[in-house]
Amino acid sequence: MLIAGFPAGAWGTNCYLVAPAAGEECVIVDPGHQAAAGVEDMIREYRLKPVAVVLTHGHIDHVASVVPVCDAKGVPAYIHPDDRYMLTDPEKALGRSIGMPLMGELTIGEPDDLRLLGDGTELELAGLKFTVDHAPGHTKGSVTFRTPATEEVPPVLFSGDLLFAGSIGRTDLPGGSLTDIMRSLARVCLPLDDSTVVLSGHGAQTTIGRERAANPYLRQAAEAAPPSAAPRRGM
Repeated sequence: MLIAGFPAGAWGTNCYLVAPAAGEECVIVDPGHQAAAGVEDMIREYRLKPVAVVLTHGHIDHVASVVPVCDAKGVPAYIHPDDRYMLTDPEKALGRSIGMPLMGELTIGEPDDLRLLGDGTELELAGLKFTVDHAPGHTKGSVTFRTPATEEVPPVLFSGDLLFAGSIGRTDLPGGSLTDIMRSLARVCLPLDDSTVVLSGHGAQTTIGRERAANPYLRQAAEAAPPSAAPRRGM
């Protein structure tokens, strides 16, 4: 399996392209602010053909390029229904103004083909299987995408802003909940094998085993301990 990624835009949001191999069809994960050019670079470098965009949640730093990417390629986008409104009203999702300089760089709206995700949905795209887990807490409609292990690579979790290396997503924006994100960590992340590679929405990759041992939030979730305040990282 080929996974190519890069941090995009003002918020350094990780965008990923996932394919069985170079020269194959691919799925794009979270094309955020100013991601379209990077997506094109990766498509050319690895000779890929996009067939879908999947979104871990609706914050503008993860979806700002979904319309130009999807409409240029004629491919669908997938999002949880609880975050759908964020595509057309990103400032409501943040509870504050994005700011005029950035607004001029953003494409607001839904792509022509928008499809909705549910908990446990199995997507078969580009010859790959993605399992969707609803993981509210950062937003009400946050989801993760899991791919199973193959002979070449361990299982992979595209965690969005649920789980970071050493941290978790912020919960102080509209729709966020520290209680809910701790429940999502326990339900979605703790059952996974330690070898699972975690590719998050911001920062470096990690593994479930590393986070189980060192991430204070995941440890609190395992112990069902009262959570400390969530950080303010990312959007």
